[in-house]
Amino acid sequence: MTPEPGAGGALPFFVYGTLRPGERNHGLFLRGRTALEEPARLAGALLYDGPGYPYAVEAPGVIVGELVTAAPGTYGELLRVLDRLEEYEAPGDPRNVYERAARDVLLADGTTARAWVYLAAPRVARALRTRGRPITGGDWLARAVQARRAVVSPPSPAPAVPHRP
Repeated sequence: MTPEPGAGGALPFFVYGTLRPGERNHGLFLRGRTALEEPARLAGALLYDGPGYPYAVEAPGVIVGELVTAAPGTYGELLRVLDRLEEYEAPGDPRNVYERAARDVLLADGTTARAWVYLAAPRVARALRTRGRPITGGDWLARAVQARRAVVSPPSPAPAVPHRP
């Protein structure tokens, strides 16, 4: 898939889930194809927990992620690979699981950048708004750390109850 005419051209990508550094898809799809990866935030979206990966849904909220810039000569290949991974066919295609949309993201230095963001397709977003579970704080990595802590940490002992004769 190539960028749609007038949709921003060769934009960097805002990644917020399994494509973030340290996550499984980062190594599989981004390693060796990026020139720059920097912390960023996407306003106007909520992050929902999906089956093994998250979904961004347009709504009041903020999502934590990274802005990823393709390495020279890799943009076309990276765009095709990510479109396939995110099950994006074309704008508005009913088979889409995600829609690729150009959005502004906020960088750590306070500036903004235009980026491609994969948002839940309309049918998926409707289901998530109805039955989904938002990720508190909009940070997939923090959610994963909290889940690992819950599995590893033993339950807290019950508070002592004073004995009354």
